[in-house]
Amino acid sequence: MSNNNNIPEQYRPISMWGYFGYEILFSIPLVGFIILLICAFGSGNVNVRNFARSYFCFLILVLVISIVIAAIVIATGSAVYFQDILSVLIR
Repeated sequence: MSNNNNIPEQYRPISMWGYFGYEILFSIPLVGFIILLICAFGSGNVNVRNFARSYFCFLILVLVISIVIAAIVIATGSAVYFQDILSVLIR
């Protein structure tokens, strides 16, 4: 293993357990999101900042995909619902 003592704190690599810990920390519902924003826009370790930014992008992507899927489900569900109402009213 290489000696990380010569590397400045700002550029020190994160261990696998460090990434795992940050992943769990960012997964906490409200507090994790606040810590995620602090890490993503803070001026700490570059590796933590980049990981937080990538996790933030992932959350935005999941949010957009969830909204699109919810809109499709609502649109198709409401179309079926209104079709049933129209078939009852027409009779």
